[in-house]
Amino acid sequence: MASSANESSELRVLAIANQKGGVGKTTTAINLGTALAAVGEKVLVIDIDAQGNASTGLGVLPDSRPITVYDVLASEATLLQAAVKTDVPQLHVVPAKSDLVGFESEYHEDRNRAFRLRDAIAALQAGQRGNSSERPFSYVLIDCPPSLSLLTLNALVAAHAVVVPVQCEFFALEGISQLKSSIDQIRATLNPRLEIQGVVLTMHDARTGLSREVAAEVRQFFGPKVYETMIPRNIRVAEAPSFGQPILLYDYDCPGSKAYVELATEIIDRERSAKAA
Repeated sequence: MASSANESSELRVLAIANQKGGVGKTTTAINLGTALAAVGEKVLVIDIDAQGNASTGLGVLPDSRPITVYDVLASEATLLQAAVKTDVPQLHVVPAKSDLVGFESEYHEDRNRAFRLRDAIAALQAGQRGNSSERPFSYVLIDCPPSLSLLTLNALVAAHAVVVPVQCEFFALEGISQLKSSIDQIRATLNPRLEIQGVVLTMHDARTGLSREVAAEVRQFFGPKVYETMIPRNIRVAEAPSFGQPILLYDYDCPGSKAYVELATEIIDRERSAKAA
């Protein structure tokens, strides 16, 4: 499947964000990145969570992270220098380690503190334009921490759009209005292009009334922003990160793999429609 991103030099930056933990942000970042790569995109996942779970889930162990996103934010390395190839062709990751914990306190007085990731991505894009021999990245996915911290702020200032994973359980909408308010505020002050690309329902169990009720509630709240694709509650999806593999490598035929391929296709279709508008 050819993509519009490959027909254009524009690099699209999507933040995977929700300040609520356990909703599937990292799983979505890993597997969406893999699915986008599988349909022909060149993808860079930026792990901006001090837990480093996206790095581990893509097979990059802690002792294989000599350069991390902290070095990038500290202007001591570029994204290309920090990027590590994964086992998925055309998928790279900028890993994170626990040193990110100190970022907020170290840079709280820096006037440029909210723009450090944006500037690093701008440098990446400028470098890609000047290097015709290397295929450029078409997507950057930023895996955010479960909080509205300075790290998440950096991601939202750098992003064109946000993908919001919402778990199909009680209190699913708790905090979502706060995230939406934060996005609106950032759009008004720091990043006028920022929008919600879409909301993805995760850990959906079609057998339970609760999942159906939550899905209906989220669709009522967000309307057409909610993707048609829902990520099912699937044990194989839960197992895959412990083996350092995206679900598409761990078990290509399971329902979770198929759902992430469908989600990637839906996101690309939305990107095409936005560009055509």
